[in-house]
Amino acid sequence: MGNERHAADLHIPVLLDECLDMLAPALDRPEALLIDATLGMGGHTEAALKRFPNTRVIGIDRDPDAIALAGQRLATFGDRFIAVHTTYDHIDEVASQFGREHSVDAVLMDLGVSSLQLDEVERGFSYAHDAPLDMRMNPTVGLSAAELLAKADEKELARILRVYGEEKFASRIARIIVQRRATDPLTRTGQLVDIVKEAIPAPARRTGGNPAKRTFQALRIAVNDELRILEDAVPRALACLRIGGRLVIESYQSLEDRIVKDVFRRASTDNAPAGLPVIPEEMRPSVRLLTRGAERAHEEELAHNPRSASVRLRGAELIRQWKDLT
Repeated sequence: MGNERHAADLHIPVLLDECLDMLAPALDRPEALLIDATLGMGGHTEAALKRFPNTRVIGIDRDPDAIALAGQRLATFGDRFIAVHTTYDHIDEVASQFGREHSVDAVLMDLGVSSLQLDEVERGFSYAHDAPLDMRMNPTVGLSAAELLAKADEKELARILRVYGEEKFASRIARIIVQRRATDPLTRTGQLVDIVKEAIPAPARRTGGNPAKRTFQALRIAVNDELRILEDAVPRALACLRIGGRLVIESYQSLEDRIVKDVFRRASTDNAPAGLPVIPEEMRPSVRLLTRGAERAHEEELAHNPRSASVRLRGAELIRQWKDLT
């Protein structure tokens, strides 16, 4: 991978100031603890450690390359930064290990694939370069995209592309994948791009960017079990906050944002029956929403960081202990 490459040169954090401003009331206090649940190359963490000198950060990431790069980048902060190699649905365990009374002051999640994973061609995340079909965020465990394409039947492949990629031509792409793999194993990203181009009619390929984008997104989500992990992680993140703590989440596609929005809606709504004159304490909302809907990148952000185009930023402040772990 080449750890000699400096992490700061590989990644520009999206909506950095907006995230830190939203977290500030929870972190402007003595001995505050932030969990950066998607550490990546440490850009958000570095900025938080600089802005909030009394804050410690626990950084979670499943990618060992990210852990190594971020560790180098953040070494000057000493014991104010600790990296944990795990998936962020284990955030409650991390909070129990490092938090005061098993709680933390703030959690940040910057979802989706990282710049490191996209830019390292051999990881196989990008449809723009021919490379091995891998797509694992932790390349040491689980099935690669090539193995998934080799084993899944046509019906399952179509479901993955339709549900995770919102691909209108999912059935056609799945059918050609199954036909092609019978004589030629699919091991390269270039092979998959060619199949997608063959399956999607020419008029549909002329709009909406690269026609392989949705297929690559779908396979990446399936390979890394991203949505299931996110569904578990968001309520667990709320549950590990102390009162007044804040959870800030950046999503980059509608499936992620839908999960975040649903948990925030449930946590910010009272559970009292209609018409009840007084709402009991245990039925009152657990969080106060910090955004009206989802915030999007402004023109200045888009100009210097094109990857911010699809971001959706949401935040919530815990006002009553969150119990819902469904």
